[in-house]
Amino acid sequence: MRYYLELSLPFEEVERALLSSPATWIPGLARDAEGRARVLMAEVGIGPQEGLFRKQIEIKLGEPMQMATRTILPMSWEATGPRGLFPSFASDIEVAALGPSRTQLSISARYQPPLGAVGRAIDRALMHRVAEATVKDFLDRMGERMNHDVPARG
Repeated sequence: MRYYLELSLPFEEVERALLSSPATWIPGLARDAEGRARVLMAEVGIGPQEGLFRKQIEIKLGEPMQMATRTILPMSWEATGPRGLFPSFASDIEVAALGPSRTQLSISARYQPPLGAVGRAIDRALMHRVAEATVKDFLDRMGERMNHDVPARG
């Protein structure tokens, strides 16, 4: 899955915001997006919103890869507890210069559906849409934070 936004902000400022203590704010955005996924699943009748299928997620951030006009921050998230009952995600968050005052914020995400062949069938029928919505929600929240926290210059 890939999703991107264009921000009317300079690359250097967005890069600085992304790399400024990401462990303090990115997990909250991911948890909010994951919460949205639970609501979507409940709306389409897959599991209760609370109770039996409730879980915590563990978010890991990798070392950033910085190049002249783009920076990539690896991130993964998966449910804690019994492995194999919930999907796991691996992604790259990227900021890339589009010009002096425009930056592309994007995410490329891969996920592994749970439950083997049964999980892959459910994923094809429905769950990939929930995963796409979760990734979109996460990046939209990140873009809102960048637009709020980074002063525009032009």
